[in-house]
Amino acid sequence: MATVTRNNIGTLHDKITVKLAKEDYMPSFEKSLKQYAKTANVPGFRKGMVPSGMVKKMYGPSIFNDEVFRSAGRKLEDYLKDEKVAIFAQPMLVPGETQVSLDMNAPAEVDFVFEVGLKPDFEIAPLKEKATLTRYKVAASDKMVEDEIERIRRRYGKVENPETITTKDDILYGTYEACDAEGNVAEGAHKVEETVLVEKLPAKLQEMVIGKGVNETFVFRPADVCTAEELEGFLKDPLKQGEEAAQQYFKLTITKVGLLIPRDLDATLFVEVFPNDNVTSEADFKDRIKAELGREFDRITKDRLNNEIFEMLVHQTTIELPVPFLKRWLKDGGEKPKTDAEVENEFGSFEHQLRWTLISDKLIIDNNINVSLEEVNEDIKARVLAYFGMEAGDDAPWLDSYMAKVAKDEKTMNETYRRLLFDRLFQFLETQFNTEEKEISEEEFFKLPDAHAAHHHHH
Repeated sequence: MATVTRNNIGTLHDKITVKLAKEDYMPSFEKSLKQYAKTANVPGFRKGMVPSGMVKKMYGPSIFNDEVFRSAGRKLEDYLKDEKVAIFAQPMLVPGETQVSLDMNAPAEVDFVFEVGLKPDFEIAPLKEKATLTRYKVAASDKMVEDEIERIRRRYGKVENPETITTKDDILYGTYEACDAEGNVAEGAHKVEETVLVEKLPAKLQEMVIGKGVNETFVFRPADVCTAEELEGFLKDPLKQGEEAAQQYFKLTITKVGLLIPRDLDATLFVEVFPNDNVTSEADFKDRIKAELGREFDRITKDRLNNEIFEMLVHQTTIELPVPFLKRWLKDGGEKPKTDAEVENEFGSFEHQLRWTLISDKLIIDNNINVSLEEVNEDIKARVLAYFGMEAGDDAPWLDSYMAKVAKDEKTMNETYRRLLFDRLFQFLETQFNTEEKEISEEEFFKLPDAHAAHHHHH
């Protein structure tokens, strides 16, 4: 009869020994052997007609090993279930302590020694203490609204093609070819066609091209026309070259000039940008853009608040962890073993994520936070319709067959479920703290230290 004993060997770190007598594994071994004999393919014998002695000789040892290990695993699983032991990852065999010399012709008692990491009990202190968090409010300034309108006018603008480049706002269509100092291009030389806004070129090159026209050429070396700051970006784009090209000569040929004419602020533009809203005046248009910017800032500031909550919970919740076990599991538990250096390198972010998993699992269970299958389907439907610019209630006969396909796609279903679950978790968490609202400018907001850095010292 199998026995299971358990000893503590460290913080939340136990050793579990499973002792098997031959009665624990021989019956299942013999049963597996019989099953195997029915299906074994051995040349010269019909299927299922292989003599059992031969099957035992050929396949017995590996079937025997599998069955003994499987029996030990089953006993351990039953023990963990009966004793309600919550563990991390999987139990791992302790190297050197598991004395297993398996011989199917002399079945004997065998010991398997496993180590397990136990999940801790913990309190989520920041929730009890009701910490105060700052909810930032970024108001869209007039300048931001003006900049956005300028962007829209350009995006919806039209391009004309004059013969010469007159300003930095012109678009240069050109070819760049590697050449010698005289501008002779070798056969098969590197050639790139690129379109670039003149103001994005290095300042010296801008001076060279302004006033020039279609089909004119220039020979230059990137190192001569770029400042140190400009060089890397210019080599990458438009030249598509590595740093070794800095001293190489290139020939630039202007093939076409584009002049972007921004759109006028008039009713036709308002309708194009906001087709479903009755935007008729410039004032309405500005209000709409201000509202859109406001919504985007609400999203960004909400993300920041959620991030703040996440970091605070992870860094201010005291959780003991079986660190030696987790490091060993990280080292040997994957598909291929890792080096000690890799484990040390990865452990910090692994532990951070693990703490969050424990905390979020506890919050979800304790506060009964859940998402139904119907909600997952509704969310996917709404996203698909939005993608095609449609709304719920619009006629979409193809939607049912599309949803039937999605229902079989586990990845999409799981990702949607998890996103909704965590949205709901954070909605709940936002109500659990005291929050004070603070108005802040866009510049100030983007200069705030990130939440991770702000909380890191609690570790």
